Amino acid sequence: MLGAVPALLTYYWRMKMPETARYTALVAKNAKLAAADMSKVLQVELEDETEKMDEMVSRGANDFGLFSPQFARRHGLHLVGTATTWFLLDIAFYSQNLFQKDIFTSINWIPKARTMSALDEVFRISRAQTLIALCGTVPGYWFTVFLIDVVGRFAIQLMGFFMMTVFMLGLAVPYHHWTTPGNQIGFVVMYAFTFFFANFGPNATTFVVPAEIFPARLRSTCHGISAAAGKAGAMIGAFGFLYAAQDPHKPDAGYRPGIGVRNSLFVLAGVNLLGFMFTFLVPEANGKSLEEMSGEAQDDEDQARAAAAVQPSTA
Repeated sequence: MLGAVPALLTYYWRMKMPETARYTALVAKNAKLAAADMSKVLQVELEDETEKMDEMVSRGANDFGLFSPQFARRHGLHLVGTATTWFLLDIAFYSQNLFQKDIFTSINWIPKARTMSALDEVFRISRAQTLIALCGTVPGYWFTVFLIDVVGRFAIQLMGFFMMTVFMLGLAVPYHHWTTPGNQIGFVVMYAFTFFFANFGPNATTFVVPAEIFPARLRSTCHGISAAAGKAGAMIGAFGFLYAAQDPHKPDAGYRPGIGVRNSLFVLAGVNLLGFMFTFLVPEANGKSLEEMSGEAQDDEDQARAAAAVQPSTA
């Protein structure tokens, strides 16, 4: 419940925050308010831009709907790409996150639960998860922060899925080697690298890219569809791994035999490989404006050329 406190503290300030100028001008059709909001935020007078923004609103460029043939032609594959990659990522990512304790127990890095007290179990699991976070998860995010505008979203996502596949296979193929005494640290290092490349990879880019490549009127909707696909993947990853990772010979009480941790890692490697392939449906947004990515800038250029071509004949 304490997690609700920061959200409540931000509520008032979020209500005071203006909408983006693109939304206010192109969706809410209020160019004057958009110019005023931009002047307030940027502390620059933009009154002379109001006429231009009114012109953008009156043109009605990119005025197609989500279920229109025009959207399907321009952005249909993009939406398939963002939704599918987010879906596949969350299957692998949440499987790894939620069931770290089962994986660590299976390689004998953490003792079986029945051999220790509840407090001792919590301490050991928390220590292991903190180590993974500090060595893999957090550094991966910082690499993305510093390099996303240098390397680009597409390259980071592609590399992330590829390296997650490689390290998953590195865990699964010699799995019995990792379970032998003295080799658990090597497993943990490899496992931490999967989290590093998840965050220096698709766990960052899958929620950045949908916010950049769709038209202003449909941007939040397409981002929401992509995010919903991700949550569906998280549910599949959470429940699927819980049942799939059960020992085929000695499952936990109340569970049916599964395919085991090793085969589950093979499945997750295949999921990451699919994410790698579907990434090719997602365009690179680095260095381009939102209008360029959505095609709105091209529409403006086409309309300007058409107007220039018509003008001499009507003169």
